[in-house]
Parts: sequence; C-alpha cells; structure tokens
Amino acid sequence: MNGSTKKMDVIKLAFLGGGINSAVGTVHRIALEMDKRFELVAGCFSRDHQINELTANEYSINHERLYPDLQSLLTNETGKIDAIVILTPTPQHKNDVIACLESRIPVICEKALATSVNESIDIQKALDKTEGFLAVTYNYTGYPMIRELKEIIQKGKLGKIEQIQIEMPQEGFARLNKEGKPQRPQSWRLCDKSLPTISLDLGVHLHHLIHYLTSEKALEVVAQQNRFGAFRQVVDNVSCIANYTNDLVCNIWFSKSALGHRNGLKVRIYGDKGAAEWYQLNPEELIYHNNQGKKEIIDRAYIDVNVASQERYNRFKAGHPSGFIEAFANHYSDIADDLESFLASGKQPSTCHVFGIKEASEGLSLLEAIAQSSEQKQWISLT
Repeated sequence: MNGSTKKMDVIKLAFLGGGINSAVGTVHRIALEMDKRFELVAGCFSRDHQINELTANEYSINHERLYPDLQSLLTNETGKIDAIVILTPTPQHKNDVIACLESRIPVICEKALATSVNESIDIQKALDKTEGFLAVTYNYTGYPMIRELKEIIQKGKLGKIEQIQIEMPQEGFARLNKEGKPQRPQSWRLCDKSLPTISLDLGVHLHHLIHYLTSEKALEVVAQQNRFGAFRQVVDNVSCIANYTNDLVCNIWFSKSALGHRNGLKVRIYGDKGAAEWYQLNPEELIYHNNQGKKEIIDRAYIDVNVASQERYNRFKAGHPSGFIEAFANHYSDIADDLESFLASGKQPSTCHVFGIKEASEGLSLLEAIAQSSEQKQWISLT
C-alpha cells in the first residue's frame, strides 16, 4: 500500500483532452487514481463528439458532466471541481491554461507547458494576476531511483558534478509498420513552429532532469538539429553541448529517428568522487561507481537506500518492478500534497517534486537557444 496520508476528501478533477485516442489520457487517468488522492468527475475529452462520449463511458463519467468544449466545462464546473488537467496538444496549452486560471481553477498541465518563452510569459502574467495554482507534469522525476540519485548527489557521494551525458532516443519517425509504411503520428506533431515539436516532446524532459538532479542553470549551448526520418518537414534529431553553472558540462541528445530505441532515456552523471547511471528500460536499478574502481547495483532493497525504500514507493516489494505509470502516480501524489496546501491557504507551496512556470520557462529558454545555435552554427548564450 502507498504510505500517503489523505489530508482532505478526494480531490475532484476534470480533464480537458485526454480522450481514449490520445497518447497520454489513459496513463494520466490510471496514475492519478492509483493512490486514491484524486477522482476524475468531469471533462471535455475530445472535440470529436463520438470520441468524447466513448471516453466518458470508458472513464465512467456521468454524461451530465461531459462537455463539448472548454467554455461550457468552465461555466458548469467552476466551484464543483478542485482542479483541471490540461491534456490537449501542446500548441493549445497557452490559451487553455490561461482560460482556466482566469476562471480561478487550479491547473495541472501536461508538458510542454507552452511552445515558446513568449507564451510562457503570457501564462506567467495570468498566474500572477489570478494568484492561481499551476503544476506541470514531468513524470520521469517520479521514478524512485531518480529520486534516490538526487539524494546521492545532494549528499556529495559523487563529489563535484562535472559531466552529464543524457539522452532520449526513440525510433517512431524511422520505424515502419506491418505494411512497410511509416507510422504516422498525430498531425500536430508534424508541424514545427518556432521550436521543433521534438523539443517540446522530448527535450523538455532532458532539461528538466538536469535541473531536478543538480539545480544548475544552462549558460550557453552549441547544437545541431537534423531531419533523418520519414517526415522530413520536421526536425527529428537534436544534439547539443551545454555549459551550465558550477562548471558542469552536459551532452544532450534526443531523437525520433534512432532505430532500435523504443524509448532509450538514459542518464549518466560523473563527479570527481563517483559516477552513477540510470536507464529507463531498467528503472529499478541505479549503477554506482566510485573512484577506487568499486561498482554497485542499487535497488529499492539495497541496505543504504534512503528514498526509494520509503513505503510510498513500495506498493509491492522489491523484485517486482514498478514502472512508468507508477512513476506518474508518485508525481501525482506530490501534486496532491501541494494542491491540498493551496486549497487550504490560497498560496502555492514551493516543493522539490512539483514544478511550475519557472522550470517550464527555463526549459523553453534552453530549447530556443538550441534552435538558434543550430540555425546560426555557433555558440549561443542564454539570457
């Protein structure tokens, strides 16, 4: 059982987007309900009437609380729900988030929060004006061994962090289906704007993991963007070197045209006393090396584990792997704590596992610098 203590009645949510035909809707719904902190009670799941109704049936939503658009949802549900989860395509996020904030409804938004720094500035203005609540979901920080790695770094076990090699290779734009044709994604993912969609899909995660683990800030980048896969109208491969505060050097690679990788998220961190490695396809283990040649494989049952051994991360005992949805549920449980505090006090707390406009804006700033560096073929400083 999860160790979270319920501080209030279950938090009632609505979805905007997240229909049964979406990439993330079902995952969010399962994750938020796993620890009984939230209940999904209303929504506008799709602009397609049939998908909207089918999703309501699948999610057991009363059709009296099913809406054809955001405005009707806000008109009828303001005061009845505690928060709304934004799961629409990223290009729609800015207007959707601002509309909900202006209706005084707390917002939980799927990454990426926005498509540009300018959009994030508009959201910041609405957030300041309404004194509202905004959390952005970066689910990979919910993995227990990532949280263990953060503590290992903070305690100085790796020494001064000097290098990070972080990558997220996927093959979706290069692999063929059974008919020998490219696997076509949603249409909005085949249209790059000021930032490539791949940066909003994958790059935000890599920036955020570096931020989460080290708290260092990007200073300058040199980068290259490529079009290698089946859809040459969009960027599908990005690599860069980024210099961070405190003399940290990061090598960052994310791709949708890397054959052989379903989702090869990997983090390797090198300090002057030790190194650590985590691979998402084997999420229960953290590999540690010290500067005397010793190698350890750490999991939730390891005697010196301090974070991943907590009851909340052990819905079942070690040796029975937890995965992607459980990590999402861990993240939602943290959001529940912060949301309960906001609903009680009117102020959003600042906690280490819940992320908002600041982290989102910093990530977008880095990604814009990467795009600019690729175009100008030179180092770009972040301001």
